[in-house]
Amino acid sequence: MKHALKYKIIKSERQYNKYCKILEELVFRDRKSDEDEIELLSLLIEKWDDEHYELRDINPIELLRSLMDDHSLKSKDLADLLDLSKGTVSKILNYQTGLSKETIRKLSSYFKLNQEAFNRPYQLKDPINRKYKNAALMNTEKRIEKVA
Repeated sequence: MKHALKYKIIKSERQYNKYCKILEELVFRDRKSDEDEIELLSLLIEKWDDEHYELRDINPIELLRSLMDDHSLKSKDLADLLDLSKGTVSKILNYQTGLSKETIRKLSSYFKLNQEAFNRPYQLKDPINRKYKNAALMNTEKRIEKVA
């Protein structure tokens, strides 16, 4: 007797979207009996994501902002999740403070992404240069000579 599988390796965008919708519904129901199904769908969706979406083009902060939008998270939610102050989260989101190793670990765990997605170099804005409107000037050190 041949047994049909409920889920298979994702081979199309349509199938991917269908599985995402099912996963969302299962997670929303929040039943203990759905845990294995949620885990399986998550693996299948992650495999598709890894093969079809290149995260290298997006810096860690753009990625974080996108994930916050996708998960309807506000800065306050992120502060609670990361056990950071709202001020620190604001500095991170405004390119004034980099992501610590601990923050990267928490983000990758929460969003179920490889730490590499958040552990890439990106340009921070130097607080000394914040007054400059020109982005090219913002991230360069200014030497101001005093005239005697």
